[in-house]
Amino acid sequence: MNTTSRTPLCVHDTAAPSAGANNFGMNDRIKRLRRQTFEAQPSLSIERALIETRFYRENYGKYPIPILRALNFLEICKRKTIYIGEDELIVGERGPRPKAVPTFPELTCHSVEDLHILNTRELQRYTISQEDIDTYEREVIPYWKGRTQRERIFSHVPKEWREAYEVGMFTEFMEQRAPGHTALDGKVYQYGLLDLKKRIEGELSALDFMNDPEATDKQEELTAMSISCDAAILLAERHADLADEMSLNEKDPRRAAELRKIAEVCRRVPAHAPRTYWEAIQMYWFVHLGTITELNGWDAMNPGHFDQHLEPFYKRDVDSGALTRDEAKELMSCFFIKVNNHTAPPKVGITAKESGTYNDFTNLNIGGIRADGSDGVSEVSYIMLETIEELHILQPGSAIHVSARTSERFLRAGCRVIRQGHGYPSVFNPDVYVQELMRQGKSLRDAREGGCSGCIEVGAFGKEAYVLTGYLNVPKILEVTLRNGVDPVSGRKVGLETGDPRGFRTYEELYAAFMRQIRYFVDMKVRVSNYIDRMFAKYAPATFLSLFIDDCIAKGKDYYDCGPRYNTTYIQCTGLGTITDSLSSLRKHVFEDKTFTMEALLDAMADNFEGHEPMRQMILNRTPFFGNDDPYADQIAVRVFDDLYDAIEGKPNTKGECFHLNMLSTTCHVYFGKVMGATPNGRLAGRAISDGTSPSHGADTHGPSAVVKSLGKLDQVKSGGTLLNQRFLPSLLRREEDISKLASLIRSYFALGGHHIQFNIVDTETLYAAQKCPEDYRDLLVRVAGYSDYFNDMNADLQADVIARTEQETF
Repeated sequence: MNTTSRTPLCVHDTAAPSAGANNFGMNDRIKRLRRQTFEAQPSLSIERALIETRFYRENYGKYPIPILRALNFLEICKRKTIYIGEDELIVGERGPRPKAVPTFPELTCHSVEDLHILNTRELQRYTISQEDIDTYEREVIPYWKGRTQRERIFSHVPKEWREAYEVGMFTEFMEQRAPGHTALDGKVYQYGLLDLKKRIEGELSALDFMNDPEATDKQEELTAMSISCDAAILLAERHADLADEMSLNEKDPRRAAELRKIAEVCRRVPAHAPRTYWEAIQMYWFVHLGTITELNGWDAMNPGHFDQHLEPFYKRDVDSGALTRDEAKELMSCFFIKVNNHTAPPKVGITAKESGTYNDFTNLNIGGIRADGSDGVSEVSYIMLETIEELHILQPGSAIHVSARTSERFLRAGCRVIRQGHGYPSVFNPDVYVQELMRQGKSLRDAREGGCSGCIEVGAFGKEAYVLTGYLNVPKILEVTLRNGVDPVSGRKVGLETGDPRGFRTYEELYAAFMRQIRYFVDMKVRVSNYIDRMFAKYAPATFLSLFIDDCIAKGKDYYDCGPRYNTTYIQCTGLGTITDSLSSLRKHVFEDKTFTMEALLDAMADNFEGHEPMRQMILNRTPFFGNDDPYADQIAVRVFDDLYDAIEGKPNTKGECFHLNMLSTTCHVYFGKVMGATPNGRLAGRAISDGTSPSHGADTHGPSAVVKSLGKLDQVKSGGTLLNQRFLPSLLRREEDISKLASLIRSYFALGGHHIQFNIVDTETLYAAQKCPEDYRDLLVRVAGYSDYFNDMNADLQADVIARTEQETF
């Protein structure tokens, strides 16, 4: 489309987003922005840490903590560098430039050694100058010594928790970052921050200091929320001022008009509710930016059902002639690129040495159902799919949501994007996760408005704090059981003495011992997670985030302190395939067939099967493994899944609700495998365990249909999310009829009660070639767990994990 022949109504003069010469593909602006975001080197910015440290040094102790945190946020918004890049239409960066990541010393303070490691490590490097390192050492580190959340946590935890943590029985999310996994609903687009300030004023005036013992606490929190509104409005006004200033010096009349329009948008939102499609996208981005500037929540803020929220703005603007479809897609592309500019904050300590991912897990929910249960797909949904396919960038993550009401047209459109092999989008089943959320106590309407945030976990958007506490290494718990409470890798006693397995006469005795250990480690983790919850409520309230989550304002309580309507806590269990196959091997070969003794198997595992290869081959080729629609293995998987649910479900959290089961691994299945010896399923020491609820590497030999039948036997409604990875050869999806087969596979799995499925469409030959010549495969994206990553940004262990996944050749 040639926009020079018309004057769009959404911008005066000629400032509308420029479309290219055709209706498909990136226009020149988006090509330039994509190239810039792809080539930008992630760096560490010490700006936020310096502003915060100086503020805390001068003000700590002068104000109640919620007001202190809000004033700190205001100070950051007042003093941080404002950036507006050439060609940008959606504006705002967390750091002083794209991919410049701030640190959060109030939570976890990087050491000088950490900064040097991050600056020099081979993968996922964050550049930082020696001058900045020296400044950090001089001004930031001394103040925060003994004051960080991480230090509070580790100074409190009991000895047995620390030992279990150190040997890899579980991880703890909040020792590195703030609780997160938050997604928004549609109210962000209905009310401006000035509207929220009026609501806060009403709540403050209604406080009952005579009869409500919490009135003073509520007053402090509500006052802090109001200050946070002022902070975000100020941040937007500073962007407007810069845009106006830049427009005066801009020689290109078109760009000058765009800058004036950017200024107009930033003076409108977030102070007031958006009126147009452009304003709606910028409104969300300022809220997102405020949230990830206030704290570094684990998994960035998510917009929820972005297509559904934008649809009325899109339709109104298109109907009035103020916007074309191509212009809408250009603005969407600008938003995607803005998300991609925001890499994840790096960790500290030993984890700083291990490359992780730049992905900060912003996840877009596309399609699905509406609050009334009707189909949620709109033209904006298709625009988002096209943007994913064309941009081919790391972030944001994306997922199509396919219910029984979803049209075949939309599902096939999503499958065509999957066929490109970027690892996006993944696929979710609203018909199942609505049941999951209602089982947890959500109303039907709130459940329908929910979906996924981060990887595969679900919650009620805009109404829930759903906190993931870390991963539980279920196969390692069996490993400790088989050594009577001792971790064979470290030699440390970390579990209960449940008996020498050589003396177990039946499989049921072994399984009962295993479950005693499961309950022991779950309870250990719950106790410390509850302590950490209170530390965040007490020392790091999220007064800006709380503005957008029902019912924080009405209750006068923070997001981390029972303010949301729903307060859910998850423990993520990993390695279902590995634990199932290990128990299957023990049951069949030791207790039933008596092919070899428990002692012989334990000795072989201690030797990493060296000198015991015949035994290992017997196990690998004569054991019923999960993922093949084999009742023997699948019944074990179902039992383990149900017993994990029973061990976790209902454990009280600190907010009057409870813990729930989640089956997610992200990349932790690789770390967990590295801290384990060989396992009874023939897996060798140090190798990754299985991810999520996926079968073990190479164990699913009967094709994807058998895999989904195995997983369909799990009552996935009991969980808050399950993850299934599948890898297909590209040749399997070449023809249009192959797209129909993929769509049918997804429908079949979801009809069996599946929660989620995702695909890598790449052959092993390509992956090996990328390892050999990484410079030729810089943009090769693969699906890792609940997210995608550039293959050559991944460490060797993660690359090996993707390569080891079964390469499906047929449906």
